[in-house]
Amino acid sequence: MGVSGALGSADPADPFDIESAAVVVTDADQLIVSWSPGAERLIGYPARDVVGHPVASVMADGNLATAVSGLRRTDRGWAGVLAARHRAGHAVDLSIRMCPLVGADGHHGWLVVACDVKDRLEYEFFDAVARGLLVRSPLGIAVLDTELRWKWANRALAEMEGGRPDDAEAPGTITGGGEPAFLGNRHARRALITGEPQVTLDHAPPRHGLARRTRERSFRLRSFFPVRDAEGETLGICLVALHATGQDTARDRLTLLNEASEHIGTTLDLDRTVQELAEVVVPRIADFVAIDLLDEVRREGRKEGQRPRGPGQGEATLHRAAHLSIQEDHPEVVVQIGAATRYPARSPQERCLATGKPIREVVSAATPWLVDDSQRWTRLLRLGVHTHLVVPLRARGITMGVVTLLRWKNPDPFDEDDLLLVEELVARAAVCVDNARRFARQHQAALTLQTSLLPPDLPRHNAVEVAYRYLPADTEAGVGGDWFDVIPLSGARVALVVGDVVGHGLHAAASMGRLRAAVQTLADLDLPPDELLTHVDDLVMRLSDEAEAAAQGSVVVGATCVYAVYDPVTRTIVVARAGHPSPAIAHLSEPVEFPDIPAGPPLGLGGLPFESAEITVEEGSVIALYTDGLIEASDRDVDVGMERLCFTLAHPDRPLEELCDIMVRTLLPERPRDDVAFLIARTHALSPDRVVSWDVPADPSAVHVARNNAARQLAQWGLEEVAFTTELIVSELVTNAIKHAYGPIRLRLIHESALICEVSDASHTSPHLRGARITDEGGRGLFLVAQVAQRWGTRHTSDGKTIWTEQQLPDGT
Repeated sequence: MGVSGALGSADPADPFDIESAAVVVTDADQLIVSWSPGAERLIGYPARDVVGHPVASVMADGNLATAVSGLRRTDRGWAGVLAARHRAGHAVDLSIRMCPLVGADGHHGWLVVACDVKDRLEYEFFDAVARGLLVRSPLGIAVLDTELRWKWANRALAEMEGGRPDDAEAPGTITGGGEPAFLGNRHARRALITGEPQVTLDHAPPRHGLARRTRERSFRLRSFFPVRDAEGETLGICLVALHATGQDTARDRLTLLNEASEHIGTTLDLDRTVQELAEVVVPRIADFVAIDLLDEVRREGRKEGQRPRGPGQGEATLHRAAHLSIQEDHPEVVVQIGAATRYPARSPQERCLATGKPIREVVSAATPWLVDDSQRWTRLLRLGVHTHLVVPLRARGITMGVVTLLRWKNPDPFDEDDLLLVEELVARAAVCVDNARRFARQHQAALTLQTSLLPPDLPRHNAVEVAYRYLPADTEAGVGGDWFDVIPLSGARVALVVGDVVGHGLHAAASMGRLRAAVQTLADLDLPPDELLTHVDDLVMRLSDEAEAAAQGSVVVGATCVYAVYDPVTRTIVVARAGHPSPAIAHLSEPVEFPDIPAGPPLGLGGLPFESAEITVEEGSVIALYTDGLIEASDRDVDVGMERLCFTLAHPDRPLEELCDIMVRTLLPERPRDDVAFLIARTHALSPDRVVSWDVPADPSAVHVARNNAARQLAQWGLEEVAFTTELIVSELVTNAIKHAYGPIRLRLIHESALICEVSDASHTSPHLRGARITDEGGRGLFLVAQVAQRWGTRHTSDGKTIWTEQQLPDGT
C-alpha cells in the first residue's frame, strides 16, 4: 500500500467545514427545523423526511437522552461521538459538535455539526503531523511574503539563522528584528519570479575554518517554493532548511568556491570588490586578511595603455584596500585602509610581489623579516599568530597587489589544500578587481570626454541670467549623453538647449559632442526651432546609418532635445521639442506652468514634423529645461517628479544657484540611476527706449533719411563715437534692400551690450560677400560692412529676411 493509501488523502479537508459537514438545527422541543445537504449525504434522509420530526428519530437507538449522555462538555457546548441510523438501516458513527441557540422567546434550540468519525480521525492525524513538522521538527521552516520579509518561522529555522528561539514562532522575529541573512539570495527571488522550486546548498562555517580535514563540516540545504492560495495567487515563499554535518572537505571547498562566485564581483566598484573577497575569507579560511593594492591600480585617470607594474618592474607602492578580522577591534592592523603599506625588504609580501608566487611560512619570534619590523612583531606575537600566507592578486598576466592571511585562533597551520583554495579564490577575485579597474578607467575617460565636450562656462548674456547642473549617473552603465547649452543669437536673443543621447559610455559622450556642435552650427544660421530640430533629426539618422554600416549599432540610435529661443525685446520664448520633456516656466505672479508644446518625435526617427509654440513671459520669470533623469528619479514616477519640480520653482525670485541646489536635494537621490542635466534661466527684458525702428520707403532718396534718423538716435543714446560707422552700415544695407529686394523695408537699432543694426525686407534671397574687381562700379558695400562691424549675418523669417550687424560699443556706454 502506497503513502496516499495509508493516509487516505494527501491533503484532507477540515471535516467540520459547514460546506461539506452535516448541519442540523432543532427547536426547543428537539424537533428538526433545518437539515443541510451535507446531512443528507451523510445519513441518507432528504430534508422533507426529517424536518419537523424529533431528532431522536434519526438516532440509532431512538433515545436522545442516552445518545447525548456520552458527549463531553466544552467551553461553548458539547462534543463527542454518537451513532445515527442511516436511511438504509445501518448505524453511522458521527463526530458531533453542538451548541445551544437562543430564540426571541428565550427558549433554547440546538445547532449540531456532524461528520464521519473516520474523516475526523484522518484530519486530526494530518493536523498532528503538520504541527509536528512545523513546530517540533529539526527541519527549519519559514514563510516569507512577496517582498521576502519574514512572516512566520519555526524554532529550528530561528536557531539556524541566529535568531531568538523564544520568539521563533511569532512573525517577523527570526533575526531579532534585523534583516534575514539571505534576504538578497537569488534563489528565493527566482522562486518568487518563476514560480518554480529552487534548491541551494550553503556552507555553514565551523568554528575554526576549513583547514583540518578530520573536523566535522556543516552544510545547510535550503529549498524555496511558492505558497499559493486556493485561487492560485502567490502569497509568498516557503523556505525549508536542513542543517547537517559531515567530513567532506572537497564538498566544503566546492561550496565555498560556489558562494564566492556569487558574492565576489557583484559590482564594478573596486573597493567593494576587495571587501567582498575579505568577507569570503574571514572567518572561513583565516582569522585575518589584508588586501594591499598597487598604487597604480587605485589611481584613476591613467592614460590608455598604461598598465600596473608586474613582477620585477621596480619598486612598487602598496596601499591598503581592505582588511577584516574575527575581532571587531582589529588588534592585528598596522596600516589603516587607504594608507600606504610598507613591508620590510625580506617580508613575504615583497617576495610575493617580486616573484608573483604565493608564500606560506610559519611565524615565530625569530622570523628574520619580522625582527626588522618591531611594530608587526609586537602585534603578531601578542595575538599568537602562527602561520602567514601571502598570495599575489594577479589577473591577465598582471600583478595588482597581495593578499595576506593570518591564523591564531584556528590552531591548524595553513596547509597545501588551504593554499590551493586561497589561490583559486584570489584568482577569481583578481579578475573582478581587474574588471573594476578597467571599468573605472573607461568611466573616467568617458566622463573626461563628456566634460570636455560640455561648455566649461556658459556665456554671460543680457537677455537671461543662467545656472546649471550636470550630474553623471552613479551606475555601472557609465556616463550618458546629456548636454546643455546657451547660444547667443542675433537681435539680442538667446537660445537655450538641453538634450539627451540614448545610451551610455564613450559612444554616447562622443555622439553628444557631435550633436551639440551641430546645434551650435545650425543656431548660427538663425533657423527657427522647428526647422533646426528637423536638420538635427537628419544628422542623427545619418550617424545611425554610419554606425550600422560599421557594425557599431550602439554609437547613435537616437536622442531627445528641447530648443528654445528667448527674445528680450518681445518678451516671448519660442520652443520646439523632439521627444523631450516640456520646459517648466515659473512666473512671478502665477503657478509654475508646463506649457503645451507639441511633443515631436525623438531625433533619429525621420519623416515626422516638428512644431514650435510661442509663449509670452514676464520679466523675472524662470525657465527650466531638463533631461528626463531629473523628473524620473522619484522611483520612475514622472508625476511625482513634476510635482517636486513645481515645488522647487515655486519661488523664482530666489538666486538661481540656490534654486539649483534645491532641485538637486529635492528631486535626486544620493546615487542617481541616470544622468541628469538641467538649465535654468531668469528672463530680462530690454527697455523700450533701447529699441527704435523706422519703415523705409523703397525709394533711393530714403537712404539719406534713414541715415539721418540713425544719427539722431545715436546722439540720444550718447553713442556719437560709432555714428560714422553706423551711418555707413545703414546706408549700405538700406541701399541693398531698395536695389535688390522689395518692401516692406524696415530699419531697427538696438542698444544692448553691442549696437545692433537690422534691415528687414520681404525677399528670401541672402546677400553674399564677394570681392569686387578694380573696374567694378559696385559690389563693395557688404565688404565694407563686414570690415567695420564686429559680426554680421542673415536671419530668415516667414515674411522674408533680416540683415543684421553688431558693433562693439565704447567703454562706459
